[in-house]
This record gives sequence, C-alpha cells and structure tokens, in this order.
Amino acid sequence: MRPLILPVLLGALLSFFAPASVLAQRVLLRENVADDTVRSTFGPNRAFYNHAYLSYGLVAGPAGGAGAALRYGRSAEVQLGLRNKWRISQPLALGLDVRYARPVYHLAQTGQKTVPNAVLHRREYLALPQAQTEAFVRLSYGRRGNAIGRYVDALGWGGWVISSVHHYEDGASNGAKKVQTSERGLAYVNRWTYGAGARLGSGRYALVGRYRLSHVFRPGTQPRYPELPRWLLGLELSWL
Repeated sequence: MRPLILPVLLGALLSFFAPASVLAQRVLLRENVADDTVRSTFGPNRAFYNHAYLSYGLVAGPAGGAGAALRYGRSAEVQLGLRNKWRISQPLALGLDVRYARPVYHLAQTGQKTVPNAVLHRREYLALPQAQTEAFVRLSYGRRGNAIGRYVDALGWGGWVISSVHHYEDGASNGAKKVQTSERGLAYVNRWTYGAGARLGSGRYALVGRYRLSHVFRPGTQPRYPELPRWLLGLELSWL
C-alpha cells in the first residue's frame, strides 16, 4: 500500500499548485453556436424581430370647412406601440403593429366655428384615444448586416376609439380663476377609424405620414360638422 501513497500525494500537490492557465485547458462543456436557434432566427435583420416605439405627429392638411378650423402646431397625436417584423427575403419584410394612439384636435376660436358648437372658449379641444393595429410591407436597401438599416414602408391601419372627450376652458367665473369642463362619450363621433400611409426610416429613427380615410364625425352630423384635417406627419423613435 505504501508505494501507492506517494503517487497520490504528488498528484494532489500538482493539482493544488498548478497555474490557473493549465487548469483552464480542461474541456468542461462543448457548445455549438450554430445550434442556438434563438440567436439565428431573432434579430433586427433575421427571420423575426419585435421592438417598442414612440411616435409624435402633427395634424396637417385642410379642414372640411371653416367650422372645423384647428390650431395647427398644437393639434397632434402621440402613439406608443409594439412592432413585429417577419423577413421574407433580404430586401422584403412584412410587419404588424399594435399601439395606443391619442389624437388631440385643438379647435380655433373663430366666428365661423361650428364644431362641436358655435360657443367660443379660451381653450377647446377634442381628444379621441384609440387602440390601433397597423400592417406594413417593408422594402430595405443598402448594406446593413444584422441591423434595421434603411427602409421604406407602405402601411395601412385601423382602430377603435376607446373614448371621446370634448374639453373646454373659460376665464374667471364666480370667484374661480378658470373653469374647465369635460364632456365624455360624444354621440357625434365615429367609433372606428382607418387609413393608409408611408414611413421612411434609418435605424431607430423614422419619418412617417398617415392619411385618415375614415370620418371623425358620424354621417348624420354632416354638413353641420365639417371634417377635421386628415393628415398626420411625425417622427418615430424605436427601442431596438
């Protein structure tokens, strides 16, 4: 038994005092990166990708009449959404968005105002929060590797108006500095909305233009309520 003790002790001492670089050469686990299917299919320029985004756009274009004139620059829409993209080929992809949108139309206080009535206020707007979905076809161009790169989207969208608010504010009254009133559940507002548009992007930034094909007001309210401006021009910021 004694002749076996010395080799065992020598082996233990060598393993204890051996440099880390020598021990690190031992193969503990073998992994084939090519077998990692998540890494090979998910990514900005791979088979599937999704990301969140924030958009801010200004309402633009002419109103349907003087009675629906807006305060441009203040009338705008904010969107917060999740975008899903499926690559069909290197230049071609399809996508689907789901988002929350809140368009706000600030009404100009002029003598011709008829939306939603002729009464003038210090400040007045219509807010129409919506749940929307949007489908798009994407054409990418230029060298980009595994990145979003530069692209052009043709898109179509639709949504449901979650709520409708007519808000107006007046000056001092009965000892108050200002009076604010909100009317909700507006019967003259359409519940469904839809339209088309285009997007030009590079990486996380994109310019977007949308045109609303649907009417804001129910058919029975026209021509008393001229149509509000249909264009929305804005900027998108994505979290990639």
